[in-house]
Amino acid sequence: MTLDDLRLKIDSIDNTLLELYNERMELVHAVGELKNTTGAPIYRPEREQAILNRLKSQNKGKLTDNAIDALFLEMFAVARNLELPESIAFLGPEASFTHQAAESKFGAMSKYIPMGSIQSIFREVNKGTAKFGVIPIENSSNGIVSDTINCLDEYDLKIIAEVMIDVHFAFATLSEDIKKITKIYSKDIAFGQCRLFLQDLGLDDVELIPVESTAKAAKLAVNDETAAALCPALAAKLNNLPIRFDNIEDNTNNKTRFFIISNFENISSGDDKTSMLVRLSNQPGSLVDFLNHFEGTGINLTKIKSHIVGGESIFFIEFHGHKDDTKVKGILDTLYSEIKILGSYVRETDDV
Repeated sequence: MTLDDLRLKIDSIDNTLLELYNERMELVHAVGELKNTTGAPIYRPEREQAILNRLKSQNKGKLTDNAIDALFLEMFAVARNLELPESIAFLGPEASFTHQAAESKFGAMSKYIPMGSIQSIFREVNKGTAKFGVIPIENSSNGIVSDTINCLDEYDLKIIAEVMIDVHFAFATLSEDIKKITKIYSKDIAFGQCRLFLQDLGLDDVELIPVESTAKAAKLAVNDETAAALCPALAAKLNNLPIRFDNIEDNTNNKTRFFIISNFENISSGDDKTSMLVRLSNQPGSLVDFLNHFEGTGINLTKIKSHIVGGESIFFIEFHGHKDDTKVKGILDTLYSEIKILGSYVRETDDV
């Protein structure tokens, strides 16, 4: 078969794909009209995950699991936006790690609203200005994000999905001579995650200037030849800031987990995780008594983190299962006065 023959065959397949895509969109539109009559949400993470799992189990071709995710998640996003354009608030600016996490779930077509703080994301979703919010919950190097826990406690929004992404930093600067750098911009926690790199280059005594996000650091450094940024490689590229070193983080397995929040709850997918906040009486053994309820039913607790909110000690706890599962529901009904359910959602990972 000649090159032209192969290209003609590819063109024919593309034409068929276009017809099938349009046919799928017609069916999605019909589903959307039915949902409009019932008030059901357009975005159903558990349904999308079930489709992806089915396709991966049937796959016998060259597509990898990651490739299937990339192709079909984008198609899901296109379908949702044809029905109802989505607004997603994220911790900005553009090209931040939170923005990258958001795009991994909602695709390129969605309307993204960069916000300056985690609380502002919760506020906009709560007001309905944004349908969804994407916020960091924990990092493998720095642990739980306090602002997120505080807002989960303050607002009555629900976690509907989780996203895990690898976090890699680039050292970007206009200067070709590292010795001429007098200041480095980045988010405060990024300095700690790249401490060994800065020491190795003799930059640990240079002025470190914390800013709201690593993406903003790239915007600032591009205006000063004596400045550098610790930032995502994508942020450096978007700002035409030369990357001098890449993947400079101390921990090569550096990951951040994000939550997607909205104003609705998911139905069970069969492989879920539930997050909750727990307030216990200040009595010896109160935590043990609480946890014994779960041990007795074989529910797998995957995370227990203590946190201070308004001077009060609370616990951020996660477990395998959906809040409406029979054995879970019995426990939650018993302990309802001590628990705030934050959401049940498709389990993507056990921990960072």
